[in-house]
Amino acid sequence: MTPVLLLNASYEPLTVITHQRAVSLLLRERVEPATDQILPIRGVASIFHLPTVVRLRRYIQIPRHGITWSKKAVLQRDGYCCIFCGLRPGDRRLGDGQAGERLSRRDFSVDHLLPRSRGGGDTWHNTACACQTCNQHKGNRTPEEAGMTLLWQPDIPRVNRLYAITELPEAWKDYL
Repeated sequence: MTPVLLLNASYEPLTVITHQRAVSLLLRERVEPATDQILPIRGVASIFHLPTVVRLRRYIQIPRHGITWSKKAVLQRDGYCCIFCGLRPGDRRLGDGQAGERLSRRDFSVDHLLPRSRGGGDTWHNTACACQTCNQHKGNRTPEEAGMTLLWQPDIPRVNRLYAITELPEAWKDYL
């Protein structure tokens, strides 16, 4: 199966479709090519040139429910990287009783920037990945009260991640 990126009429990525579905949409004139990068599809008597990115001719309204918040999703969004010190799995611990020990994914948790006890909720903007040391140091305070700075501002993930077995085609990178 050769994957093809399907864009809305506004060039917003919608999904990845099979090459068979892309050919069907092209022949019925529901989509148009959005890139010059093509894949040759060999038929019995001819070769069909299939673009790797196609765009719908008519805009379709997609309900905006957003990506569901969960602890696992926050950790994945942040790549298991501490928002305060930047430590990642595989790095060595710093400044606690177990200094020098390698961190694993289990050593990271979700920290509420505005603690739940003060009305902070489970939202994309209020939660981030933190290592045990930083999470314990911050405690039941805001980062400002604890004298800690954020390495980045937590935000809602822009798009559901597209997981590919191989590298993404170069033409897709303009749209993702």
